[in-house]
Amino acid sequence: MEEQVVIDLEAEKKEILKRYRGLLRACRRTIEKGDKLLIRKAFDIALEAHKHMRRKSGEPYIYHPIAVAHICAEEIGLGTTSVVCALLHDVVEDTDLTLDDIRVSFGEKEAKIIDGLTKISGVFDQGSSLQAENFRKMLLTLSDDVRVILIKLADRLHNMRTLDSMKRDKQLKIASETLYLYAPLAHRLGLNAIKSELEDLGLKYTEPDSYNEIQQHLKEAEPERKKFISKFIIPIKEILEEQGMKFTIIGRPKSIYSINNKIKTKGVTFENIFDLFAIRIIIDTPTENEKADCWRVYSIVTDFYHPSPERLRDWISTPKANGYESLHATVMGPEGKWVEVQIRTVRMDELAEKGYAAHWKYKDSGNESQLDDWIRKIREILESPEENAMEFLDDFKLNLFAEEIFAFTPKGEIKTLPINSTALDFAFDIHTKIGEKCIGAKVNHKLVPLSYKLKSGDQVEVLTSSKQTPKEDWLGYVVTARAKSKIKNALKEERRKVAEDGKEMLERKFNHLKIDFNLSNINDLANYFKLPSSQELFYRIAVGNIELKHLKDFSQEHGKITHKSGSIKKEETTKSLEQMVTTARGKSDMLVIGENLQKFDYKLSPCCNPIPGDDVFGFITISEGIKIHRVNCPNAIQLLSNYAYRVVKAKWTTPELISFLAGMKITGIDEVGLVNNITKIISNEHNVNMRSISFDSNDGTFDGTVMVYVHDTTHLTELMKKLKTVNGVLTVTRMDGQ
Repeated sequence: MEEQVVIDLEAEKKEILKRYRGLLRACRRTIEKGDKLLIRKAFDIALEAHKHMRRKSGEPYIYHPIAVAHICAEEIGLGTTSVVCALLHDVVEDTDLTLDDIRVSFGEKEAKIIDGLTKISGVFDQGSSLQAENFRKMLLTLSDDVRVILIKLADRLHNMRTLDSMKRDKQLKIASETLYLYAPLAHRLGLNAIKSELEDLGLKYTEPDSYNEIQQHLKEAEPERKKFISKFIIPIKEILEEQGMKFTIIGRPKSIYSINNKIKTKGVTFENIFDLFAIRIIIDTPTENEKADCWRVYSIVTDFYHPSPERLRDWISTPKANGYESLHATVMGPEGKWVEVQIRTVRMDELAEKGYAAHWKYKDSGNESQLDDWIRKIREILESPEENAMEFLDDFKLNLFAEEIFAFTPKGEIKTLPINSTALDFAFDIHTKIGEKCIGAKVNHKLVPLSYKLKSGDQVEVLTSSKQTPKEDWLGYVVTARAKSKIKNALKEERRKVAEDGKEMLERKFNHLKIDFNLSNINDLANYFKLPSSQELFYRIAVGNIELKHLKDFSQEHGKITHKSGSIKKEETTKSLEQMVTTARGKSDMLVIGENLQKFDYKLSPCCNPIPGDDVFGFITISEGIKIHRVNCPNAIQLLSNYAYRVVKAKWTTPELISFLAGMKITGIDEVGLVNNITKIISNEHNVNMRSISFDSNDGTFDGTVMVYVHDTTHLTELMKKLKTVNGVLTVTRMDGQ
């Protein structure tokens, strides 16, 4: 018999009030006369609207809006309007309340923000991604009111903190979305603390093993780390106190996500990462002395510890585009360990942790113009609404996470651009028309091509010609979303003009063949040639891709176009995709790999080479059946984030022993007989066949790649353990792709 859960409603009521009071305490810094009443009104409406709803964890739903409002007030530092909207952010989507009700009770501004936070309802064609459309809607409101995104980030942060009660596939989808878009957004808005927490929590659910392992390592190393930090700061503290400076010094470990990234990209083990933590010196000094005092502290630190000149980062003279200001130096500390030291003021620290919400507090510092500048750029990307939402998102993401460089115009005006920007990006950054007419540039007075990659400090003069027009291959020369979208728009416009000519040619041909030139017949013809739209049909006719003489095989029967081979059938891609999703999911909602799956055409994806034992999912493609990906595959985050409806949970059965190809990367010191020892272990290993082995030796070190056939992850892990014991071998890592 199922156990009945008894809910103590009285205790819940008390808890709700306790959380509400906690929210009011968090608001006390920004609260003004009359604000308390507004917050109470929003709380009462939300409480009533959600009264019969519960979260997956079984808690009353109202806990969620209160928590989101609390994050907005306490961790982002937003004011009353945002707290009101956070309390009401789910009511329009989940209850009978409408935007008009909000407008009447609170005002136009609040209604607009809540509209931006409400997901799009309605049916989309299966080829597009509802998720991408929702992101786009949210970003459209960003250009009107940045608070939409800030509240959305608070909402996402609370969902991530409470993700434990969700099913595994939901956890994967939400965590992937978070890493794909929300963490980069928090970064771009300068919300450092929230960005780090979102990344860590995202990793916790997408790669739990890596997350737990690093967390464990950090825990074990904590006492030693604390000892080292206090030893490091003793001499600095003394001098700073002597000079009468007000300061705080904190040592904080790097985020688990950034450590994991380092392990992946640099191919090193946890033990070999030097900068596991950073020491932050925060000084309390008036705005006019900030720069001089930060350099004074730098001078004191480097009197004791030798700096690494190429690791000095000065974001005080030129702040990052997200408003981040700080001085970073890497110095050689005690025990021969490199340590990153971050020097900043109280104001800079608050801006770094709370991002743009803190900018309103320091309005006179002149930095908020960078936010306006960034939002202006987003507005421009959003100017082309006909663009597919997925394409738009990819372009938008390009500019979210990029590190920046700065370049100068001939008159000395500074332009901040993402790293790897080209001369053509620079031209589009100045003005669309200059970009479209650009034929080259002079960088530091030397002639360079459009695709030339700029470096920080370059001075760029753009050369134009009235005869120049954007070309298709320009898309490969640019990295900024602005340039990409402007080039696409120009190419679309060009294509549209050509298509107009094709339309006239087709109309003449239809008249000649006595076929009605109507929408239905045009679409049927496009369908026959397997083209996505009538515009594509007109374009291909105009450029001679489809010759008009081929149309003599078409005629008209009962007002409809037919081909001499019979009537034209509509392509049913969408239908078949829907059918595939339902069939693949089956009753158990789980695809089992390794059984007799004749009814499914499934492939193991080459981008991540899954083998039995890996945590995997199935992704339903339109043309290639089901593809199996590892959950930590480089492409997984984008697929799970944007096409969750096409994802099928998958697990391996224990099939008869089938062999799967897996790759290993081995590095070490080149010793005599090393390759021989490695191959001996592999060939002695039961049921392992080696497909290929290649080694590169370079001045006493070696890099090797070994491809082997194994049965599952346990099999592979065992083999890797044995290879690590070989004399001279430093690392053995699994390769993602082939």
